[in-house]
Amino acid sequence: MDWPEQDKPQPAPRPEPDSREARLAAALRENLRRRKAQARAREEAGRPPPPDEPKD
Repeated sequence: MDWPEQDKPQPAPRPEPDSREARLAAALRENLRRRKAQARAREEAGRPPPPDEPKD
């Protein structure tokens, strides 16, 4: 079945690469901020940091 040009399903617009990089950078900054806050809270509580993940 041929669709008339105006009725053809359109693919979803892809985000610009710059916006993806900006989102990733923001997520990394937020992750680092959260991890630093967790480390400060552990230090203040006097608890040692959790052990690293076991290596296979």
